[in-house]
Amino acid sequence: MIQSISQSEFADLANVSRETLERLTAYLDLIKRWQPAINLVGPATLADAWRRHILDSAQLLPHLPDDLVALYDLGSGAGLPGMVLAIMGQGKIHLVESDQRKAQFLKEVARILDIDIKIHVQRIETLPPLCATVVTARALAPLPRLLDLAAPLLQPGGHCLFLKGQTLPDELTEARKCWRMQSHSFPSLSEPSASILKLWDIERAPLHRD
Repeated sequence: MIQSISQSEFADLANVSRETLERLTAYLDLIKRWQPAINLVGPATLADAWRRHILDSAQLLPHLPDDLVALYDLGSGAGLPGMVLAIMGQGKIHLVESDQRKAQFLKEVARILDIDIKIHVQRIETLPPLCATVVTARALAPLPRLLDLAAPLLQPGGHCLFLKGQTLPDELTEARKCWRMQSHSFPSLSEPSASILKLWDIERAPLHRD
């Protein structure tokens, strides 16, 4: 049984200031307020939101480069992980969400919490190529499909950070049929069976002819 964590336990784990903790709490309150009208997250996860959503997203922060130019969070939904990273002080974040109602939620969060963040209400496929130095995604799609979406956006030298569950080994095997890439996985802080997957030097594998 995975133990849930409280607000104060998250604060100790992530070493955040009181002001940041207050802003994250306000963000969670907004999710709970909007949840009945828009299915932002799985309803059952709200009882353990500090672990399932906030810690899960915040754990990406140490994996971001100091010289970050543009982070694109694909299929951002409720803003996980991109909005959490922005609340924790990371700049140059773009949230991509095609669902109009979810995008409206993200805009409301940014307005109320005064967060400097870009919100793109469009399909991922319509973004300009080479716009990102880091691409993130959480619970969006299996890895082969994620790479179809993310690879065109990534600038040379950039990398992807994907929050992945226990199917990661199978997803990597499947993705390598169509893609060449460097990869490294890190244990998740929020879920023992999950991982943070870092990918770089991504390119399509050449087609083989008989």
